[in-house]
Amino acid sequence: MGKITDFIKNPFGQKPETVNLGVSGSTKPGNSYIQNIVPKTISQTRQDIKTWTNAQNMAMVEENPKFFPIQNLYDNILKDLHLQSQVNNRMLKSLSRPFSIKNADGKTNDDLTTLLQDKGFVFQINKAILETVYRRHSLGEFSYKMVNNEPVLTFDTIPRQNVDPVTGYIYYDYTDDKKIKYREQKEYGSWLIEFGEKNTTLGLLDGCVPMVLFKRFGGSCWSELCEIYGIPPRVMKTNTQDRVMVNRAKQMMADMGSAAYFIIDDSESFEFAKGVSTNGDVYANLLQYCNNELSMGVSGTVVGQDTKNGSNGKEKTSIGILDDLVDSDLSLIEQCWRDTVIPALQVLGILPAGVLYKYDATEDLDVLWKMVTEAANFLEVDPKWVEEKFGIKVIGTKKTAETANLSLNLGEGFFV
Repeated sequence: MGKITDFIKNPFGQKPETVNLGVSGSTKPGNSYIQNIVPKTISQTRQDIKTWTNAQNMAMVEENPKFFPIQNLYDNILKDLHLQSQVNNRMLKSLSRPFSIKNADGKTNDDLTTLLQDKGFVFQINKAILETVYRRHSLGEFSYKMVNNEPVLTFDTIPRQNVDPVTGYIYYDYTDDKKIKYREQKEYGSWLIEFGEKNTTLGLLDGCVPMVLFKRFGGSCWSELCEIYGIPPRVMKTNTQDRVMVNRAKQMMADMGSAAYFIIDDSESFEFAKGVSTNGDVYANLLQYCNNELSMGVSGTVVGQDTKNGSNGKEKTSIGILDDLVDSDLSLIEQCWRDTVIPALQVLGILPAGVLYKYDATEDLDVLWKMVTEAANFLEVDPKWVEEKFGIKVIGTKKTAETANLSLNLGEGFFV
């Protein structure tokens, strides 16, 4: 195990800046692409549907597309807590799933599996892969960073605002036209790897943008409604031609509280327009509709939100649909490791040849336990397997009158 750990930290026994890439020449991982990205301040102005359509048009144009407007908009809408929770619920189910490294013969390589389970770059790679579902594309690079005076392999995603996945360019400053073609660089496929489709839609978040914008609009209007109904504005009539009386009126209204007020002449009149009487249901329905649409887009169903019409059976069905999407995400991770990540790590000398990144098939432990207890009436069950599968420490079988009829009986001579 110690040799494998040292191999991953520094596979060639050299300093990171002189590591051989296995291609012509050598490179210094410290002089990475991501370090040359120019930080930019993102405007926090109000977003609307016009902003969204303009960003779409800039990203989908045939010549010289620009992706920074749509990616900035994605960053903006992910501040919505409901959308954020839905994305995290789906992604974290995949990121927390244990994996294994298989040898060419299909057997698990326990040393590599144990070692990679604790590596931060594995988590970052898988996160970048899953983000392609939502944001279309991910480009990242490996580098060595000093941690506790030791070089440790890391993986960083290059900001998507600076990447054009269609033509294959990196913009160090996305507001400038200076660019480099990263697919023609010698680091591409080893230190520099990408995931996602090059010519496809803009990702799942594209459909979430209008729902978040509608939510913000509805919430803002609902807030104004609460202000008007909760603290109605006040009206005061006075002689507006008399400056002294106007000043006194202002002082009186200010001393009476913080509610909005206005002063009119005593010869004028003011009336509130009679609109549709509402207690805010129209805004509540709009927000509920937007939340349901966001859940349907990310999770494929509405999970745990509809407390009025929800039921246990409905929730179980919804969770099953979400699990199907998670299984699809796991298949995507396996495919990207097979086609992109493992070849790159082999070029860097990190992984040996003939290995695969795999997830074990999911099992319903409740159903499996029922099958075990029923089979125990006719077959002998391995106590060691029961302990590994269900976490039950089996030390023997009680042979008493109370336990003679238990479904799971592992004692010798029980089956005659």
